[in-house]
Amino acid sequence: MATIRITTLVENTAKQSLIGEHGLAFWIETQAGNVLLDTGQGRAIGHNAHKLGIDLSQVNVIVLSHGHYDHTGGLDAAATAEQADIYIHPAALEPKFTRQPMGQARYIGMPDSSRRILDQAQRRVIHTDKPTEILRGIHVTGPIPRATDFEDTGGEFFLDESCSIRDELIDEQAVFFDTSDGTVVLLGCAHSGAINTLMYVQQLTGQRPILAVIGGMHLLSAGQHRMDATVEALGRVDVKKIGLAHCTGFAAMARLHNEFPDRCFHCTAGTQMEFTCRST
Repeated sequence: MATIRITTLVENTAKQSLIGEHGLAFWIETQAGNVLLDTGQGRAIGHNAHKLGIDLSQVNVIVLSHGHYDHTGGLDAAATAEQADIYIHPAALEPKFTRQPMGQARYIGMPDSSRRILDQAQRRVIHTDKPTEILRGIHVTGPIPRATDFEDTGGEFFLDESCSIRDELIDEQAVFFDTSDGTVVLLGCAHSGAINTLMYVQQLTGQRPILAVIGGMHLLSAGQHRMDATVEALGRVDVKKIGLAHCTGFAAMARLHNEFPDRCFHCTAGTQMEFTCRST
């Protein structure tokens, strides 16, 4: 039977001989082609791909989960893949800032190098404002509805340097595909909320069970109420595999490992996962 293989290319931590950086990137290999979900900041992706035997020039589809630098900064590493379509929500191109502890703004949006690549590849750039099949059996959610009352963007994010206009990160999107045992969901940062994302994917797939959720959950600053509600919801959805990465946060990772010891694992750079495709 056909399989889909996922490799963590970039993550905050890394296996031996690989580079870790604050960021995330996944390489997804399918019979229909190769998908690159996010690109990290740019320092690790090329090195790690080489060490893992992955040829980035052979990517067929690039998905940018949202417009932050730690997911878009390595786009030039795949710039030679002139055949690759690039899926991105238009709001990912907006200026993006956060407010530092002393009150000053810090730019955290897409770097100029990645913007130039998108400009040069504009005929291959596809704006995702709705759920879209990007390769046979592989889908991107587009914008994710905010349904829960306990999830938010996970921090103070703004669209202007004066930090007066909130960025609700409507550009956040996830990738998902069906397997013989349920749906696999890949998150960038889950600024829309991990549970909101899982609920929306189930809505899109006719309430198919969630086999795995993998990626960043942005629970770094989650309080007790949000963590309790997230744990309860993950148990209710009955996710079988929970791959934690990047912005999930150490305390949240520890809590989730404690609550779901047989389901959780850390998606450090170099981690590989295989799933059996759903029969059609």
